[in-house]
Amino acid sequence: MKGYAVDGLILQEREEMIDQLMTLYGQEILQLVFSYVKNKAVAEDLTQEIFIKCYKSLHTYKGRASLRTWLWRIAINTSKDYLKSWYNNNVVVSENEPYATRCSTNTVEHEVIKKDEDAQLAAAVMKLPVMYREVIYLFYFEDLMVKEIADLIGLNQNTVKTRLKRAKDLLKELLEG
Repeated sequence: MKGYAVDGLILQEREEMIDQLMTLYGQEILQLVFSYVKNKAVAEDLTQEIFIKCYKSLHTYKGRASLRTWLWRIAINTSKDYLKSWYNNNVVVSENEPYATRCSTNTVEHEVIKKDEDAQLAAAVMKLPVMYREVIYLFYFEDLMVKEIADLIGLNQNTVKTRLKRAKDLLKELLEG
């Protein structure tokens, strides 16, 4: 989909393109948004909002970056706007469903230990300030290179490297402490 021309798309083509983007990137966007907001229900709502914004502004896509990168930029900005919003700062939303972890080991004992370690790591990552959490998520969970992260969040590469190092140091403190 990289470099796909979107100027002058008719309505049906736009709808098909959004459907394709949702199929290809919906889960990634949901996970990205969750890494910011730490709440599944809010992340799902924001993900829907992101695809609506994408649909409405598809005509503004200029092809300078891949559609994926453009969509991620919308997702990151929407997530950050939500974190700064009155609603986020004044309304308490509870979520009864615990954070899910993944395991793939043979024995029950190893599976339990792995789940506990994964849960501890996920909890530690979620305790990090957003500026560190976003670089950790993009680097380790989305396998983006430092340059890609820098372009995506609008920082220079050295700042991203510094944030990654500080985030790792903070994670080490949280997990050892």
